[in-house]
Amino acid sequence: MNVPRFMISAASSGSGKTLITCGILQALVNRGLKVSSFKCGPDYIDPMFHSKVIGTTSRNVDAFFCEDDVLRNLFCDGAEGTDVSVIEGVMGFYDGSTVNDSSASSCDVSRKLSAPVILLIDSRGAARSVLATLKGFLEFEDNLIEGVIFNRMSESTFSKLKDQVKAMGVEPIGCVPRVDVDLSSRHLGLVLPNEIDDLRGRLNSLASTLERTIDMDLLLEVASHAGALEHTSTSYPTGITDIRVGLARDDAFCFIYEDNIEMLRRMGASIIEFSPLYDDRVPDVDLIILPGGYPELHASTLESNVRMRESIAKCISSGMPCLAECGGFMYLHDSMEDKDGKLRRMCGVIDGTSWNTGSLRRFGYVTLSNGDISVKGHEFHYWDSSSCGTDWIACRKNGQTYHCIHDDGRIVVGYPHLYYNSNPEFVRMMIARAERYRESVRSE
Repeated sequence: MNVPRFMISAASSGSGKTLITCGILQALVNRGLKVSSFKCGPDYIDPMFHSKVIGTTSRNVDAFFCEDDVLRNLFCDGAEGTDVSVIEGVMGFYDGSTVNDSSASSCDVSRKLSAPVILLIDSRGAARSVLATLKGFLEFEDNLIEGVIFNRMSESTFSKLKDQVKAMGVEPIGCVPRVDVDLSSRHLGLVLPNEIDDLRGRLNSLASTLERTIDMDLLLEVASHAGALEHTSTSYPTGITDIRVGLARDDAFCFIYEDNIEMLRRMGASIIEFSPLYDDRVPDVDLIILPGGYPELHASTLESNVRMRESIAKCISSGMPCLAECGGFMYLHDSMEDKDGKLRRMCGVIDGTSWNTGSLRRFGYVTLSNGDISVKGHEFHYWDSSSCGTDWIACRKNGQTYHCIHDDGRIVVGYPHLYYNSNPEFVRMMIARAERYRESVRSE
């Protein structure tokens, strides 16, 4: 496959990657191009913003979660049939899964996907000094940096620096002056797209500015430098039929990788979405998935929906398998502290309480194992639990291990977010549990 593509990366988080990526996506869409977008790393929220712009699913590309061939296959599957692919980097360009090397960094992903890189440099409080930053990134390690955009830089300053940038062997793609567009953040990252008034209007205004201050034609020319990728269509274990998966999806539960859902579908499962906020019962399914999200922001509504809480508890007590991650796990507790510190009654499946610690409790990649199957995941949460579970072992990149997750042979519920493509056999295990449950119900 040889789809034109480029990555937008930066020196650090907070440089404006998501805002400018969305503005560029909007400008490309406004030109009538069919655009695919990706987020480097495990983040859930940035792809939601991408999806709002391009009108279709944005996906994650993560070099820790999966092997190189799987990474390429997933990227090519998502990019197929589009005119250009835009990849948003994560953290700083060379920041990976450890501080010792750049493995699983934006740089690593760009190399594995043969994607030219546009380095975004935050120029606030600087002028010519940005050239020193650019020089450092160019020389630090082998990379595919081919262009640069200076954020929070005036057009007049950029015009004076263009020739010096060109002399460094890098295309001066453009600058972004200070703009009256903001994507506010909270403790887990950005606020959700539907929480921002007139997001479409704001992004169109930004896109208009970028059409003036960024050379979009030059950007697309750089994208055309991307080399061909060898790949095969992603394959999954087959033979699954008639399994119905109930996926909780609403404003409280919205953190799930699209590739996870696609894997379930490709393995034969039917996805039936439902809302713990607004529906009154679990649909007719064989397996419940409760993703992460922000249940603490909607705790009053979740508590008030007694029929749904009782329905979930009844399903699980009857033997229905359940896979719950982070916010979904919190929802299963006897009680959960809301954003204002008030304890709210939840489903009562987990005998314990989830509360706000006031600081980041766990953060980073983990490899999880129950002794038979391992799967990769990620943790990022401020809330903790009096009953985190002890049935799986999590191993971090630094060698630290700890127990987590409740697994009684039916449910797998805990704080870690899981990436199914790291081991499709994990999904097979959950599907097998759903099949056994379905047969037990039919035999009654």
